[in-house]
Amino acid sequence: MTLDLPRDLPAALTDRTAAWRLIARVAAFWDAPLRPQDGCPEAELDAAEARLGLRLPAALREAYRLFGNRPDLTGNQDTLLTPDRLYVDLDCLVYRVENQSCAYWGVPLAALGQDDPPTVAWPDTDAPRTEPWTARFSTECLAVVLTEPLFDEDAYVDAGEVDPASLTGWTELPRLYEPGIDTRFFARPDALLAVQGDSWLALRATSEEALDALCEQIEVSWLRS
Repeated sequence: MTLDLPRDLPAALTDRTAAWRLIARVAAFWDAPLRPQDGCPEAELDAAEARLGLRLPAALREAYRLFGNRPDLTGNQDTLLTPDRLYVDLDCLVYRVENQSCAYWGVPLAALGQDDPPTVAWPDTDAPRTEPWTARFSTECLAVVLTEPLFDEDAYVDAGEVDPASLTGWTELPRLYEPGIDTRFFARPDALLAVQGDSWLALRATSEEALDALCEQIEVSWLRS
């Protein structure tokens, strides 16, 4: 399965139908295509609405119906909450939690009437404040599915410290996050990587041979040797 993120990502950032198609291609690229049973049943989403006393945005329902039961795409590092675990905090519908509960992601309650609402994030502090995260929930889903497979310990992955200037032969993808969120994605035909902050890199390749070659090429203090 080939994946052309530089070509397909721009359209997916403005059209959630294109976003769902691209997420399916990402899953297939990692040899784990989406299946009908990978989505949450409508009854689970209806039950979440009844429990919370609110309507879930169209984009959230579509996303959960598509890949809500695929933790390999959504839960290797941080956790996409299942419908029965969605909850409200800070006037937001919380849908994702950092792996040590140090940060949270949500949709503002005031935006739930939008089909594809914006998302926000906040740290676990004594006086947390929400900050803009992505312009659309579908964009957040793309970011999750591009990021979480990079932390799948059963796949061809590695991580370490890198100078982004050394990433020759890679194509930087359009930014997914709102200004101030310093995570960048880079792609090539046989691999995908994310750089967080100034230097932290997470990498996944399509094969052991490709991973070994990339670890030799990129100037990184790798976690695995």
